[in-house]
Amino acid sequence: MSESKTTTDHDEIRQWANDRGGRPATIRTKGEGGILRIDFGEPEEEFEAIEWDEFFRIFDKNNLAFLYQDETGGGKTSRFNKFVDRSKNG
Repeated sequence: MSESKTTTDHDEIRQWANDRGGRPATIRTKGEGGILRIDFGEPEEEFEAIEWDEFFRIFDKNNLAFLYQDETGGGKTSRFNKFVDRSKNG
């Protein structure tokens, strides 16, 4: 069974994404910031590439934590990730 982890460490998040070919992105919404995403492979049309500095500014401002898996249940490298409320996740 694969295990999920949660972190707020910027270096850990950046390394996890870089190891999988991920890039910081946002889906722009009304107002400041947007919905954060890690974009893999071909950029998705609705995703807007952003720099890591902006990514982490939005991440911290919205009190988020990064929920992720290193490996799938079958032992392969996982790209599963989700942004969750920091206050509800330790």
